[in-house]
Amino acid sequence: MKKITFIAILLLCICSLTKAKEKVIEQPPFIAWTSTSIQVDKVVLSDTATVLYIKAFYHPKQWIRISGQSFLKDNNGETYTLRSGIGIKPDTEFWMPESGEGEFRLVFPPIPVSATSIDFSEGDNVQGAFKIWGIQLKGKALPELLLPQEAIVHKIDINDELPEPKIEYKDATIKGRILDYRPGLVSKIVPIIFDPVKGAYESEEVKINNDGTFVTRVKVPTTTSAAIRLFGKMITFYAVPGEESSVIINTRELCRQQSKFHKDDKPYGEAVYFGGTLAGLSQEYSNCTLKTSILNDYRQLFKDVAGMDAGAYKDFIYGKRANLLASIEKAPISKALKAVLGNQVDAEAAQAISLTEMVIKQAYTMEHKMSKEEAREYFNTAQIELPENYYANAFRPLASINTMAALYNSKLSELIPYYLRRRTDELTKAWGTDKGIYFDINKAGELYSSIKEFTPLTAEQEVILATLPPACQNEVRDANNQLLKTLEANKKKTGFTINEVGDVSNEELFSSIISKYRGKVILVDFWATWCGPCRMANKAMLPLKEELKGKDIVYLYITGETSPLKTWENMIPDIHGEHFRLTDAQWSFLGDKFDIRGVPTYLIIDREGNVKHQKTGFPGVAQIKEELMKVYD
Repeated sequence: MKKITFIAILLLCICSLTKAKEKVIEQPPFIAWTSTSIQVDKVVLSDTATVLYIKAFYHPKQWIRISGQSFLKDNNGETYTLRSGIGIKPDTEFWMPESGEGEFRLVFPPIPVSATSIDFSEGDNVQGAFKIWGIQLKGKALPELLLPQEAIVHKIDINDELPEPKIEYKDATIKGRILDYRPGLVSKIVPIIFDPVKGAYESEEVKINNDGTFVTRVKVPTTTSAAIRLFGKMITFYAVPGEESSVIINTRELCRQQSKFHKDDKPYGEAVYFGGTLAGLSQEYSNCTLKTSILNDYRQLFKDVAGMDAGAYKDFIYGKRANLLASIEKAPISKALKAVLGNQVDAEAAQAISLTEMVIKQAYTMEHKMSKEEAREYFNTAQIELPENYYANAFRPLASINTMAALYNSKLSELIPYYLRRRTDELTKAWGTDKGIYFDINKAGELYSSIKEFTPLTAEQEVILATLPPACQNEVRDANNQLLKTLEANKKKTGFTINEVGDVSNEELFSSIISKYRGKVILVDFWATWCGPCRMANKAMLPLKEELKGKDIVYLYITGETSPLKTWENMIPDIHGEHFRLTDAQWSFLGDKFDIRGVPTYLIIDREGNVKHQKTGFPGVAQIKEELMKVYD
């Protein structure tokens, strides 16, 4: 009996000693991440393993995946490769439950007790890799952050008026610094410019220096909203022609604000410190939590307006507008910010009014639970009765979008080309004029749209251009000159082939297209000239094509008539491969045949003409290569 008691005590002591060697860090603070989708709930350190307890937050019934190449790196530079997963299998899809929240564990080798922090990474070669930097292993706080001298919080005067925007086509300088920067954190940024003439676009990539600083120059025609997307957050500021704007990005605070576990912790200072021109307004706008959106939830909008006619719908939109404007007016913010936010509300109201018939129809189909076929028939045949001069009367109170204040409004770059351009006559009636900044931007934007579709300005268009402000003229002429150079350069490019489908039935269409490439592996890319992700993927694929040069692989690109002919002809010289442009009927047939739900969609065809892999959405160069090599080998 004594022997049994002794063994029991010995085992208890061994367990206690084992447990004593296990260290648990609950919800450790961290410095930065690439995604909010996975968060570290707990780190367990022992002599045998390092275990990360992960909580995943993602769309219900969608999947995430953890790469088998994942590793930890401690603050001493040592790396520890993933051993296994518990509740998840590396390189396998992890399907999210209905709640949109999941849990699993990642097991790594033990790390030394001297380590004070670790970085988690899926690897640099994994498309859209999850990475979390600076996970703390000692204490519940991050190391002290020393702010640079220029990181200041501007004092806001509520009587500050909105300055007149600067209208001139010149370079705007954008400078920045990322605090807590380390190589590998992020290598480049892509500023987004909300150009009122060109529309919103991504400017050239900007390299991040080893100290976290960056600088770029972008030509703009006026004071313009700009933004940088970093660590899951859109950082908005103003770019001004001939002047400098700067942002100091407090990485740890930016990420803390988005963390499920740390959002209520003490802040690490401001998320962003603004400098240069309009720094105070940029700061105030960035910190403002007032709502200005009328159309933030379309599904709810359709429910709210079900059964309404056009008059009731207009009154509903104006009711929402009045409530938003009242909340802005009462807010303790500057007159300048009130003008910007009020203009945004009017822009959303104008968008909502322009969509009157679509919204009423969509609300009706949802209310009556129509099938897709029934809804399509209803949209094609139903007529929404509108009161006389409906649009002119409905737009009348929204004249603020024809004032200089609208140039501070990032929504303007989308509002005019996509929603209001076809309503210009009604807007002229509504405001009693065809003069003003709205009309100038609209005309300049139409001219730029022609250039964007690879059609140089005509003599008639040059006459229209001459009537516009010099800044608009210079921006459009600059784009036109660049186009003329591109068209000349395209004449000398090789490496692409334009193919004709020929006179074949729809049933024989695809087999006819791939028949001349039988005996080779084919990567088929269903794409469109207007598809941003398609163009991004085409650019990303260039190094892989070069790497696989000489192999029996054909890159075959298929698009339809929604890609304008001239645009298509002048884009494909930079997309080496075999190109086909189909009719709408042919495109629709192949869409049904392969159940194509969006572009880009990729097929990989083996040497005998069999489809071996299909994927909608660009999966990344590494996965494309992996699937190609499976078939090639």
